[in-house]
Amino acid sequence: MRRRVHRPLALIVFVFPASSAEAQHAAMPAGMTHEQHMEQMKTQGKQAMGFDQDATAHHFGLAPDGGSIAVDVRAPGDQRTLAQVRTHLREIAAALRQGDFARPLMTHGEQPPGVATLERLKSQLVYTYQDSDRGGVVRIVTGNREALSALHAFLKYQITEHETGDPLTVPRPR
Repeated sequence: MRRRVHRPLALIVFVFPASSAEAQHAAMPAGMTHEQHMEQMKTQGKQAMGFDQDATAHHFGLAPDGGSIAVDVRAPGDQRTLAQVRTHLREIAAALRQGDFARPLMTHGEQPPGVATLERLKSQLVYTYQDSDRGGVVRIVTGNREALSALHAFLKYQITEHETGDPLTVPRPR
Protein backbone atom coordinates (compact mmCIF):
# COMPACT_ATOMS: atom_id res chain seq x y z
CA MET A 1 0.00 0.00 0.00
CA ARG A 2 1.38 3.38 -1.03
CA ARG A 3 1.33 6.23 1.39
CA ARG A 4 0.30 9.55 -0.03
CA VAL A 5 2.50 12.41 1.06
CA HIS A 6 0.71 15.68 1.63
CA ARG A 7 2.75 18.80 1.15
CA PRO A 8 1.60 22.13 2.48
CA LEU A 9 0.40 24.57 -0.13
CA ALA A 10 2.08 27.93 0.00
CA LEU A 11 -0.22 30.90 -0.12
CA ILE A 12 1.18 34.15 -1.41
CA VAL A 13 -0.82 37.28 -0.83
CA PHE A 14 -0.13 40.47 -2.75
CA VAL A 15 -1.40 43.72 -1.34
CA PHE A 16 -1.58 46.66 -3.71
CA PRO A 17 -2.54 50.18 -2.72
CA ALA A 18 -5.77 51.42 -4.25
CA SER A 19 -3.84 54.07 -6.20
CA SER A 20 -0.28 55.25 -6.73
CA ALA A 21 -1.14 58.23 -4.54
CA GLU A 22 -1.36 55.84 -1.58
CA ALA A 23 1.92 54.05 -2.34
CA GLN A 24 4.51 54.53 0.39
CA HIS A 25 8.13 54.87 -0.68
CA ALA A 26 10.92 53.68 1.59
CA ALA A 27 12.39 57.20 1.88
CA MET A 28 9.01 58.81 2.57
CA PRO A 29 8.30 59.79 6.16
CA ALA A 30 5.18 58.16 7.58
CA GLY A 31 2.09 60.10 6.60
CA MET A 32 3.64 61.61 3.45
CA THR A 33 1.56 61.08 0.33
CA HIS A 34 2.97 60.04 -3.02
CA GLU A 35 2.25 63.53 -4.38
CA GLN A 36 4.10 65.14 -1.47
CA HIS A 37 7.05 62.80 -2.06
CA MET A 38 7.15 63.74 -5.76
CA GLU A 39 7.02 67.47 -4.92
CA GLN A 40 9.81 67.04 -2.38
CA MET A 41 11.91 65.19 -4.97
CA LYS A 42 11.29 67.97 -7.53
CA THR A 43 12.34 70.66 -5.03
CA GLN A 44 15.46 68.75 -3.99
CA GLY A 45 16.15 67.91 -7.64
CA LYS A 46 16.05 71.59 -8.62
CA GLN A 47 18.65 72.32 -5.95
CA ALA A 48 20.83 69.36 -7.01
CA MET A 49 20.45 69.78 -10.77
CA GLY A 50 19.93 73.51 -11.20
CA PHE A 51 16.78 73.44 -13.34
CA ASP A 52 13.01 73.07 -13.03
CA GLN A 53 12.05 69.40 -13.16
CA ASP A 54 8.68 70.20 -14.75
CA ALA A 55 10.44 71.94 -17.66
CA THR A 56 12.32 68.75 -18.55
CA ALA A 57 11.87 65.05 -19.18
CA HIS A 58 14.31 62.55 -17.69
CA HIS A 59 14.97 59.21 -19.37
CA PHE A 60 17.09 56.35 -18.11
CA GLY A 61 18.08 53.53 -20.41
CA LEU A 62 19.46 50.08 -19.78
CA ALA A 63 21.89 48.57 -22.29
CA PRO A 64 23.73 45.23 -22.45
CA ASP A 65 27.01 47.06 -21.75
CA GLY A 66 25.71 49.80 -19.43
CA GLY A 67 23.05 52.43 -19.77
CA SER A 68 22.25 56.11 -20.13
CA ILE A 69 20.87 59.18 -18.40
CA ALA A 70 19.15 61.66 -20.71
CA VAL A 71 17.38 64.92 -20.01
CA ASP A 72 15.34 66.76 -22.63
CA VAL A 73 13.88 70.25 -22.41
CA ARG A 74 10.11 70.13 -22.98
CA ALA A 75 9.76 73.57 -24.66
CA PRO A 76 11.93 73.71 -27.80
CA GLY A 77 12.72 77.44 -27.42
CA ASP A 78 13.72 77.24 -23.74
CA GLN A 79 17.41 78.09 -24.19
CA ARG A 80 17.94 78.88 -20.50
CA THR A 81 16.83 75.43 -19.32
CA LEU A 82 18.70 73.80 -22.22
CA ALA A 83 21.93 75.42 -21.04
CA GLN A 84 21.22 74.39 -17.43
CA VAL A 85 20.52 70.77 -18.46
CA ARG A 86 23.72 70.52 -20.48
CA THR A 87 25.79 72.04 -17.67
CA HIS A 88 24.26 69.63 -15.16
CA LEU A 89 24.83 66.56 -17.31
CA ARG A 90 28.46 67.49 -17.98
CA GLU A 91 28.95 67.98 -14.24
CA ILE A 92 27.15 64.75 -13.33
CA ALA A 93 29.26 62.75 -15.80
CA ALA A 94 32.43 64.18 -14.21
CA ALA A 95 31.15 63.58 -10.67
CA LEU A 96 30.04 59.98 -11.32
CA ARG A 97 33.39 59.31 -13.02
CA GLN A 98 34.99 60.23 -9.66
CA GLY A 99 32.54 58.00 -7.74
CA ASP A 100 30.67 61.06 -6.41
CA PHE A 101 26.95 60.26 -6.12
CA ALA A 102 26.08 63.22 -3.85
CA ARG A 103 23.55 64.72 -6.29
CA PRO A 104 21.40 61.59 -6.63
CA LEU A 105 21.47 61.33 -2.82
CA MET A 106 20.44 65.00 -2.52
CA THR A 107 17.63 64.59 -5.08
CA HIS A 108 16.14 61.42 -3.59
CA GLY A 109 16.93 61.82 0.09
CA GLU A 110 18.41 58.32 0.16
CA GLN A 111 21.27 56.45 -1.44
CA PRO A 112 19.97 54.70 -4.57
CA PRO A 113 20.63 50.98 -4.99
CA GLY A 114 23.96 50.09 -6.55
CA VAL A 115 25.78 53.26 -5.48
CA ALA A 116 28.20 51.62 -3.04
CA THR A 117 29.34 49.21 -5.76
CA LEU A 118 29.53 51.97 -8.40
CA GLU A 119 31.71 54.03 -6.04
CA ARG A 120 33.97 51.06 -5.32
CA LEU A 121 34.27 50.04 -8.99
CA LYS A 122 34.45 53.57 -10.45
CA SER A 123 37.55 52.68 -12.49
CA GLN A 124 35.54 49.93 -14.22
CA LEU A 125 32.98 52.36 -15.69
CA VAL A 126 33.28 54.91 -18.48
CA TYR A 127 30.98 57.96 -18.37
CA THR A 128 30.71 60.13 -21.49
CA TYR A 129 28.56 63.18 -22.14
CA GLN A 130 27.04 64.23 -25.45
CA ASP A 131 24.68 67.07 -26.40
CA SER A 132 21.35 66.06 -27.94
CA ASP A 133 18.93 68.24 -29.91
CA ARG A 134 16.85 69.03 -26.81
CA GLY A 135 19.30 68.41 -23.99
CA GLY A 136 22.03 65.89 -23.38
CA VAL A 137 22.90 62.28 -22.63
CA VAL A 138 25.37 60.65 -20.27
CA ARG A 139 26.30 57.22 -21.58
CA ILE A 140 27.77 54.71 -19.13
CA VAL A 141 29.68 51.63 -20.30
CA THR A 142 31.37 48.81 -18.41
CA GLY A 143 32.77 45.38 -19.08
CA ASN A 144 32.60 44.43 -15.40
CA ARG A 145 29.58 42.25 -14.54
CA GLU A 146 29.33 43.45 -10.93
CA ALA A 147 29.48 47.10 -12.01
CA LEU A 148 26.88 46.42 -14.74
CA SER A 149 24.49 44.86 -12.23
CA ALA A 150 24.93 47.82 -9.86
CA LEU A 151 24.46 50.31 -12.70
CA HIS A 152 21.25 48.60 -13.80
CA ALA A 153 19.94 48.66 -10.20
CA PHE A 154 20.77 52.38 -10.01
CA LEU A 155 19.06 53.16 -13.33
CA LYS A 156 15.96 51.07 -12.53
CA TYR A 157 15.61 53.01 -9.28
CA GLN A 158 15.79 56.27 -11.24
CA ILE A 159 13.14 55.05 -13.73
CA THR A 160 10.81 54.17 -10.88
CA GLU A 161 11.47 57.27 -8.78
CA HIS A 162 11.15 59.74 -11.64
CA GLU A 163 8.21 57.78 -13.08
CA THR A 164 9.68 58.05 -16.58
CA GLY A 165 7.95 55.00 -18.02
CA ASP A 166 11.26 53.82 -19.48
CA PRO A 167 11.70 50.02 -19.81
CA LEU A 168 13.01 48.25 -16.73
CA THR A 169 14.63 45.57 -18.86
CA VAL A 170 17.66 45.48 -21.14
CA PRO A 171 16.55 45.56 -24.77
CA ARG A 172 17.34 42.44 -26.79
CA PRO A 173 19.89 42.81 -29.56
CA ARG A 174 18.33 42.98 -33.01
